[in-house]
Amino acid sequence: MPDYRLRVATNADADAIVRHRIGMFEDMGVEMDRDLTARAFRRWLDHALSSGLYRAWMVETGTVEVVAGGGITVLPWPPGPRYPGEQLAIVYNLYTDPAHRRQGLARQIMDAIHSWCREAGISSLALNASDAGRPLYEALGYRVSPSPMMFLGLAKEDRFR
Repeated sequence: MPDYRLRVATNADADAIVRHRIGMFEDMGVEMDRDLTARAFRRWLDHALSSGLYRAWMVETGTVEVVAGGGITVLPWPPGPRYPGEQLAIVYNLYTDPAHRRQGLARQIMDAIHSWCREAGISSLALNASDAGRPLYEALGYRVSPSPMMFLGLAKEDRFR
C-alpha cells in the first residue's frame, strides 16, 4: 500500500487539478470538448488558485505523485431557513485516480475541507454528487436539497443539458 500524504494545493498542482476535473467528468459520462474544457478551466484555475478563490487539498504518494484532490470555492450567500450563515462553500473536483480508489483518500480530503470550513466559520456546504460519490457524501451527512438548483446557459459556449 502506498504511503499517502494530504497537503494544501499550490499553483504547481494546476496540471493535476485540471487532469482530475476532466477525469471526473469522463467518469460520469459527461459529453464535452475535452481540450476546450481543460483550457477554459486552466485559465480560471490560474487566477482562482493565486487569489484564494479556489482552495484545494491534494493527496500524493511517497513518490510525490498526486493521486487525489478536491477543493472549494466560498461564496457570499444570504442566510435562509436551511443555511443560517453568510457564506456557502461549494465542494467540487473531488477525484481519485482509479488505481488509488477505496483507500479513504476522498474522505481524507472531505475531512480537511470540513475542518477548514469550521475554522473559517463557514457552516454550510453544498456539492453535486456523482453516483459513485453519493455513498461517501451521504455517510458524511450530506442530503439532497428539497429545492434543486436549475441552470440556464446564455452564452453560445454554455452546454447545460
